[in-house]
Amino acid sequence: MKRKPNIAVVGATGVVGSTFLKVLEERDFPYENLYLMASAKSAGKTLTVKGKDYVVEELTEHSFDKPIDIALFSAGGGTSAKFAPIAAEHGCIVVDNSSQWRMYDDVPLVVPEVNPEDIDWNHGIIANPNCSTIQAMVPLKPLQDKYGIKRVVYSTYQAVAGSGIKGIHDLENGLEGNDAPLEAYAHPIANNILPHIDVFLENGYTKEEMKMINETHKILHDDDIKVTATTARVPVFYGHSESINIELKKPFELEDIIELFKNTPGLVVQDDVQNNVYPLALDAAGTDPVYVGRIRRDFSVENGINLWCVADNIRKGAATNAVQIAEKLLEKLPD
Repeated sequence: MKRKPNIAVVGATGVVGSTFLKVLEERDFPYENLYLMASAKSAGKTLTVKGKDYVVEELTEHSFDKPIDIALFSAGGGTSAKFAPIAAEHGCIVVDNSSQWRMYDDVPLVVPEVNPEDIDWNHGIIANPNCSTIQAMVPLKPLQDKYGIKRVVYSTYQAVAGSGIKGIHDLENGLEGNDAPLEAYAHPIANNILPHIDVFLENGYTKEEMKMINETHKILHDDDIKVTATTARVPVFYGHSESINIELKKPFELEDIIELFKNTPGLVVQDDVQNNVYPLALDAAGTDPVYVGRIRRDFSVENGINLWCVADNIRKGAATNAVQIAEKLLEKLPD
């Protein structure tokens, strides 16, 4: 029987960090000891997990002097840059939710339903992909395996929870008619759509769009796939929606792709347009699967297909994906 690991959650009081704890509890993740860590500002708070109270400790250079097997990080890129290597040096495996380590060649970027084998070559740090990338990978992987992928066009409609508590505040204040200063966005998000997520780069794309492009290549291990993206923020609290246009290398029958998706772990097909059944952010919120629907041919190109893809960006797009990686790590722990 495998021993139970010691687990740390870094950034335990944040939106994703608190969801880490919820998902660990829901999935009955086994652990011997649980350590909750955050900034000095949040240290001293008490959080309850599985009916037991834990006091949040301040994250310091000495936090990993005690034996910790797996640490789930969601405390920002700067924190991860400083503390993930310290944890790794102490023999802990870090699953990091920030963008800090995603594009390092020696750091696996993992969606467990897609490339779990990449976990094996970690050197103490495993990166959780961007939320919008994670959900897209689940339907793209079986298409790549069976038909090959020539080109992908992403158009995303992303919830404000992706901006953390500040984004949620901006939407709440806007819907309430509150004139409070904006915390997350350059323009009001209530009753609006912002074609602007993260900073603009010299090439005209946003950093979020380039994340999707670069991470798709890394996760699918194919730099030859042509990828472009437009990402937008919409006045929805939880749940990213994506229109994904794919040009496949081989001919296909639509019925075969639907059947392929129905047999893909982590993917739920909701595609009955005659009865107005298709994935909705409202239904996806608070759940773990990736939902796909509006599956139809793109008649403008050879072997083209359109998908509508929805998932809870805080759960599958962040916390649940990280916990799934940790579950894979459990299988590899020494007795």
